[in-house]
Amino acid sequence: MTKFLKGNDLNAELEKIFESAEYSIILISPYIKLHDRYKASLLTKLENHNIEITVLFGKNEDDMSKSMKQEDFDFFKQFPNIEILYEKRLHAKYYASESKAILTSMNLYGFSQNNNIEAGVLMEKKFNRNNNLDDNSWEYFATVLQQAELLFEKRPVYEKKNILSSKKYIKSEVEIDKLSDFFNNKSYNKVFKKNTRKKENEQSNNTKNEIGYCIRTGKEIAFNVEKPMQYEAFKMWNKYKNSDFPEKYCHFSGELSNGKTSVNKPILNKNWKKAKEKFDI
Repeated sequence: MTKFLKGNDLNAELEKIFESAEYSIILISPYIKLHDRYKASLLTKLENHNIEITVLFGKNEDDMSKSMKQEDFDFFKQFPNIEILYEKRLHAKYYASESKAILTSMNLYGFSQNNNIEAGVLMEKKFNRNNNLDDNSWEYFATVLQQAELLFEKRPVYEKKNILSSKKYIKSEVEIDKLSDFFNNKSYNKVFKKNTRKKENEQSNNTKNEIGYCIRTGKEIAFNVEKPMQYEAFKMWNKYKNSDFPEKYCHFSGELSNGKTSVNKPILNKNWKKAKEKFDI
């Protein structure tokens, strides 16, 4: 069975797909910024490890955060059985459960749902009759998902019992996570670039030169006690995030610190007074 949808009917049917799902939820949209009403519908499945959620987004190859924000990634990653994929060529929009699907013009994006003229086709599986449209769309999007890049995967872990007993859910474990690194590095890179521009502006205006040194490499960077590493060094540090790990150089003077500096303490004690006076910290 197929049904044409527009306006509020389109939004309402999409919510019903989330709320009625028992085994599978598929969200395919180039842009994702979840409306609160959809978050509320999806949260009804938060404790259900039997429902597999698949999210595919796309576009903006150079900056994926323009297609999906970190707040939405943080929302999705709390679910116990989920995968998030990326396809740079994606333009189609498709939302489905094991029994219903919507093929539509509407992105899973709050602005689209509130402001744009959108329409879609609802397809429902009837097990006593054929529905070629639904079958063809599912086969097509299954192929798209197989070819997409897997960026995040979290799966349930079950306690092994004997063959006659049911399995027991213990917890969920993250098996793949490329998105956390992307958002962490992006956040640091913004600060890094901002400080670099600040240093260049100050140099061009012949103001005092706020130069510091990377506590891991000793290279010149903008002075910032909260970000005392150059970007590449930060990426290595960020794998373990040990703020007390001994580093090699003093952020203020650039001299060897013999392990007496760290992210928490980037300036040698003997240089702290001078740094406070020069940089007003």
